[in-house]
Amino acid sequence: MINVSGLTKSYGKNRGIDDITFTIPEGEIVGFLGPNGAGKTTTMNILTGYLAADTGSVEIAGIDMLKQPNDAKKHIGYLPEQPPLYQAMTVEEYLNFVFELKGVKSQEREPHINSICEIIGITDVYKRVIGHLSKGYRQRVGLAQALIGDPDILVLDEPTVGLDPRQIVEIRNVIKKMGKKRTIILSTHILPEVSAVCERVLVISNGVIVADDKPENLSGSAIGERSMIVRIAGPSGIVRELLQNLEGVKSVKSLGKIEPDSSDFLMESNKGVDIRKPMFGALAKEGYQILMLRPQNDSLEDIFLKLTEEVN
Repeated sequence: MINVSGLTKSYGKNRGIDDITFTIPEGEIVGFLGPNGAGKTTTMNILTGYLAADTGSVEIAGIDMLKQPNDAKKHIGYLPEQPPLYQAMTVEEYLNFVFELKGVKSQEREPHINSICEIIGITDVYKRVIGHLSKGYRQRVGLAQALIGDPDILVLDEPTVGLDPRQIVEIRNVIKKMGKKRTIILSTHILPEVSAVCERVLVISNGVIVADDKPENLSGSAIGERSMIVRIAGPSGIVRELLQNLEGVKSVKSLGKIEPDSSDFLMESNKGVDIRKPMFGALAKEGYQILMLRPQNDSLEDIFLKLTEEVN
């Protein structure tokens, strides 16, 4: 559905993005994650045709954005970080205006707009002036305008910024509902957003893609090291030394005693090393029993910091 190849964009002597390449298939919700100034908005603007790249190409549903921009844009609904709302209009007036502005020919106006309002949850404020609505409802109206014309692709730039916790949950649920029939790119620096909504994550730092994977796989694929907490019945000092001497073990930290006659340890292995089998064998040989074993995964925040620090 979306094919981005070799995008670069410079602002004077500063390189905004550098050789950005990725593909997003139909029906996937992808988080585009990165710190402020990493190149997220530049990439989104090129992807939606608001900005031209210096080099590279963007294909939307097989259509080249540079060669056939109008045809490509028909497939895209875009919500910028600041929703393009007219505060003096009612929701009804604004959505009808957007319908005309987009030149929609494939849908009957009234049932199309009514259907969108029901999906987004703004039917009860349809007659109200936009400037009198809460921030959450204004954000919903912004999402509604992105859906006018029934696009296959939604590009959402920081859709929950500035909302309160309840409004954030509501907008996330709306995005999930919209994602059942559409491809969605969600640009954000809010990490819980990615875990809650996205099936896949692209991480950008200093204008380059530094990771591309499912959220649950990022710890192993991007960081490489594996951590686990293990509870072992046996003398703490001897067990710790045994664990530390296993091949592939990077570090062992004692976490103290949680149960009688046992100790907990935090173990970290080197990249690509699975230490469970050698650990089981070494402990069984000495007669020490494993009472508990669970992975200690990095949070998405930890992964994000490690990935972006490696590039800086």
